Formats: sequence, C-alpha cells, structure tokens
Amino acid sequence: MEPAAHIDRKIWGIAWPAILSNLSIPLLGLVDSAILGHLGNSRYLAAVAVGAALLSFLYWGFSFLRMGTTGLVARAEGAGDRDGSVLVLLRSAVLALLLATLVLALHPLLIGAGLALMSPAVELHGLAESYARIRIYSAPAVLLTYTVVGWFIGRQDTRSPMLIVILTNLANIALDFLLVVGLDMRSDGAALATVIAEYLGCAVALACVHYQLRGFHPRRLVGRLRDISAYTHLLRSNRHLFVRTVCLLFGFAFFTAQGENLGSEIVAANTLMMHLLLMAAYGLDGFAYAAEGMSGHQLGGRDLAGFYAVVRRCALWSAGCAACLSAGLLVLQPLFVTVLTDLDALRTLMRTYYPWLIAMPLLAAPAYLLDGVFIGASETRQMMLTMLFSLCCVYLPLWYLTLPMGNHGLWLSFTAFNIARGITLYRRYRRMSRLGLWLPAA
Repeated sequence: MEPAAHIDRKIWGIAWPAILSNLSIPLLGLVDSAILGHLGNSRYLAAVAVGAALLSFLYWGFSFLRMGTTGLVARAEGAGDRDGSVLVLLRSAVLALLLATLVLALHPLLIGAGLALMSPAVELHGLAESYARIRIYSAPAVLLTYTVVGWFIGRQDTRSPMLIVILTNLANIALDFLLVVGLDMRSDGAALATVIAEYLGCAVALACVHYQLRGFHPRRLVGRLRDISAYTHLLRSNRHLFVRTVCLLFGFAFFTAQGENLGSEIVAANTLMMHLLLMAAYGLDGFAYAAEGMSGHQLGGRDLAGFYAVVRRCALWSAGCAACLSAGLLVLQPLFVTVLTDLDALRTLMRTYYPWLIAMPLLAAPAYLLDGVFIGASETRQMMLTMLFSLCCVYLPLWYLTLPMGNHGLWLSFTAFNIARGITLYRRYRRMSRLGLWLPAA
C-alpha cells in the first residue's frame, strides 16, 4: 500500500484543479445574479432562477453520462485497458448526441410541463419560459461535454476539465456584460450568453481529447461502436444514476419552487444564497472527484487496501475543506450580502437566513465525498436507494411538517435532506466493507 504522503499528493493533484474549475461555476452564477440583481427589479433574477432550475433539472438528469463514464473509465484504466477506456468515451458520446437530439425534438413539451410543475408567478412565467427556450439549444454541447469530462476524471485528469470550465465561464461572463448590460437583453441575454459559451466549452473539450489521444488510433474501435447491445448495457447500468440524479435535482428545483411560493423576494434571496452554497459544494466536489478516479482505479487493479486508504485520506481532506468553507462563509457574510444586491429587502432576507448557509458545508460534506466513492466503484444502486430514502422519507415529510415556519422550514428540510444522504451512504459503505462486497462488484 502506498504511504499516506504519496496518496495525499495524488489527491491534491486531482482535487486542486477540480476545486478551481468547480468554483468558477457558482462564481459565474454569482456574476449573472449580481448583474441581474442590479437591474432595479428582482423579477429578472427570480425568472432566471426558475428557468435555470428547470434547465438544471433537465440537463443534470442526464449527468449519468458523466458519472457513469467516470466509473467505467477508472476501472478500465486501473486494469490497464486503454482500448476499453476510449471505447467507453466513444459509446457515451454517441449516446449523448442521441439523447440531445431527443431533447431538442421534445423541448416544447418538456419546457411546458416543467413550468406547469414549478408554477411560477404570472409576472415570472413569460420571462422564465423565454429563458428556457433559448437555453435548451445548448443540449448537444452540454451532454457531449459531460461525457468528455467524465472520461478525464476517470483517468484522474482534472486539469483538462479545469481548462474547459474556466474558458467557458470567462466567455459567459464577457457575453453577459455584452448582452445583458450592453444590449439591454436582460434575462434573454443571460440565456443566450450561456448557450454560446457552452458550445465554446464543448469545442475546447473535444480539442483536449484530440490532444490526449495523439498517437492513438481509435479507428480500430469503430466496428465495436455498432454493437447495439453495448448501448443497451450502458443505459441499463446507468439507470440507477439517472433516478438518483433526478431525485437530487428535484430536491433543488423543489426548494426553488417553494421559495417562489413565498414571494419573489424570498426566491431571489434564496437564489443568491444558493449560489454561495453551490460554491461551497463545488469546492467539496474536488475531493469527491479525487475519490471517484482513485477509488475506481484501485478497485480496477483489485487493490482493496489501497481503496480503503484512498477513502480515508479523501475523507480527512474533505472534512478540513468543509470547515474552511463554513468559516469563510461566516467571515465574508457582510461582503457577500453587500456585493450581490443593492436591494435593501433582499439584503435583509439574506441576513435572516444566512446561518443555514454557514452550517451547510460541514453537514453536507459526507454526502459529497461518499457520492464520489460509490461512483468510482460503480455501486450506483446504493446511491439511488439512499437518495430515494432521503428525499421521500426525510426532505418532503419534514418540509410539510414545517410549513408554518415559512422559509426557515424550507431551509431546515433541505439541510436535513443533505444530512440524511450522508448518513445513509455511510451505512451502506460500512455494510459493503463488512461483507467484503467491493471487489466482486468492481
């Protein structure tokens, strides 16, 4: 087994580019929100929150393309199967483009049904619908990029995804200023800026793949792409991830929708704080990505002792990161509240509910880390079961019981949802370790 210091160097070699690139994602959302939050009317920010939640629910429903690719590639790389690793990427890319075509064909129905379920206020409906109809055209770029990023993470390469995300977000920010501020396109401008940036990001992703496969000739694998049964197996093996992701995104979308029911100012304040929460979550995901690639690699090489060592070291660093993030949110509270909006009503609401935000990184860290472990091990059924329990038996019942508490009740139920995910995943981890189920599954 490798020394702890060597494992730590590997973890940080994977985690720091992932943390940097992941943090740029909520920072982009913060820029969007800051620009829209200074337009003098909170309805543009609220409309983008509803529209973005709908698109996130739709797109991230297909994020099994990323997670499923990561687990399969990590095992193939751990076993020294380069052809198998590339073949997973190619099959996942074909599947991504087919699914994107289906999304584009059905987008009027998907957007209409989504908005009907979210039931935004009358003054927000038109703006949210327009935003979503523009954003939907980025589906091919988004889904294809998922597969490429999953391939990189499975190969324990997070520097390429960092380049992709940072270039995409810099382009998005520049286009936001051009379209939202310069051309006064408001929420529609924010949507169009994101679409253009996502296609640019997809082009960068494909260029990175081409660079890494130089000298490799994937043409010999083309014949194997015609094996229809392989795609059926790929879909079947990822169905648990699909259900798990839909449940997770429903939790976030439900949070946004219920905030909207409490008033446009509540949903606007919640949106600003959610961007800060996502910034913390994406930071924690850096160690989850390390756990995905390294745990899958160890199991692919049938090194059980190495697998446990990776999990322990990732857990240690994840806990330290969570503590730093909570402390940072506490210390920087006055700055965040002042910078994100100049509307006094929103600032007051943010200060009222901010304590929930400070506690969340510490409480949610176990769920993020163990997600990475189970993805790397391709134990996706366990993830689905724990997510269903946390959503249906904790989040929704507690929300209903705390309705008289208003937005505090909403934050309480959302926090309990994240705690339940961590506890149930840990119980599954302990059970699989006790019964020796990790290697046979891998």
